[in-house]
Amino acid sequence: MKSFGLFIGLSTLDLIYLTKNIPEPNQKIVALDQTIAAGGPATNAAVTFSHLGDRATLLSAIGIHPMSQIVRSDLETYAIKIIDLAPNRFELPSVSSIIVTQGTGERAVISVNATKFQATPEQIPSDILEEVSIILIDGHQMQISYPIAKRAKAKNIPIVIDGGSWKEGFESILPYVDYAICSDNFYPPNCKNQTDVVSYLQEIGIPHIAITQGDRPIQYLSRGEKGEIEIPVVKAVDTLGAGDIFHGAFCHYILHNDFVKALTLSAKIASFSCQYFGTRQWMKIVSIFLICAALR
Repeated sequence: MKSFGLFIGLSTLDLIYLTKNIPEPNQKIVALDQTIAAGGPATNAAVTFSHLGDRATLLSAIGIHPMSQIVRSDLETYAIKIIDLAPNRFELPSVSSIIVTQGTGERAVISVNATKFQATPEQIPSDILEEVSIILIDGHQMQISYPIAKRAKAKNIPIVIDGGSWKEGFESILPYVDYAICSDNFYPPNCKNQTDVVSYLQEIGIPHIAITQGDRPIQYLSRGEKGEIEIPVVKAVDTLGAGDIFHGAFCHYILHNDFVKALTLSAKIASFSCQYFGTRQWMKIVSIFLICAALR
């Protein structure tokens, strides 16, 4: 049975290049490969959630600029339902230029986030929470995320945050959060290390907390129980979007598993994706049925 996920946040147009190395000042280099895809934390998570067999709705600002149509076309390929917060906006969408280094899979990113366009609560559809099984908030549309989180809590709809980095406004949303999945770059005010971060989130009352650390073990605290989860060892070709993919997979798996199992399965999906260039190729190489079989 399919679940319904609501993903709130950033959509970008990602221009991705594979190179042997990062160019020096004034140097021109020829890319080994290139690809274009819709990007952004909530967007990539929604695509992953859909690919794993569920139905995803993306609440984001896309607009009607010609380049916005590329974003729409990519998302339609993956059956993402789009609720556009900027349906009449003709300005250029947020564009990310990304260089992935061959050999290490590391990436360098230049982008414009959602600061140029923040939606307001009046733009939230009245039926936004109908049939929703889970919500992910990436922190790029705070003004609408807060009222949605408040309404979702009243309806007992679980809320996940993608804590890639601290963003102003998270403090209002965190009291409604069930699952805080944060990177090791997520530092709330006055937090200087991971112990501080976990204590901060625990004091707010979030029952399930995880901190991802790239290829190092995931640290978690679940209703007072601490632990860590090893990351599968793979030959990384491209780490771009691995965190987003992890979050999308987590939203899928947590609806059917306990916290630790969901984290473990999500880490396998994210690691698998790092073996392929771009944020979509991993989906084309192996069908979802074979992925599921590999994760058993």
